[in-house]
Amino acid sequence: MMRRANNWEAPHWVRLYVLSATRGGDGWLWYAMGLVILAFGGETRFEALGAAGLSSALSVLLFSQLKRLTGRRRPCQIAPHCWATLLPPDRFSFPSGHTMTAFAVAIPLSLFYPTLSIGLLFCALSIAMSRILLGMHFLSDVVAGALIGTGLGYLGYFAFQ
Repeated sequence: MMRRANNWEAPHWVRLYVLSATRGGDGWLWYAMGLVILAFGGETRFEALGAAGLSSALSVLLFSQLKRLTGRRRPCQIAPHCWATLLPPDRFSFPSGHTMTAFAVAIPLSLFYPTLSIGLLFCALSIAMSRILLGMHFLSDVVAGALIGTGLGYLGYFAFQ
């Protein structure tokens, strides 16, 4: 699967989409969402932001440690990618930090604001998929990141419930 993703000559629109999704996962999308919720989130906005903030902070701490422990090389270090020229944010692949944090933020916000669930989960899934298509992660990195991030998201939600 890695070789197929790395050798796929993606159409221009797909390239733009995955580059935009992965850049959204760099953090600015979640900060912007936080500002929107702060302004329009109603009575539970502080709890929602606290839950998402706690989950994302735990995500960053955890994936940083897991990456060092596993030391797994990235797909783009094993085989060159045909069109993506992004530099990885760090040396190690497992788990996907972008994916972990995306789900760690999307899950508690979805639980506090169910009407936003589809959009939030679409963003998190787009970020996860982009990491594979850009040659930054293996499928297992992304699946593990989504599962751990989801667990952290629920933890954050219940901590502020």
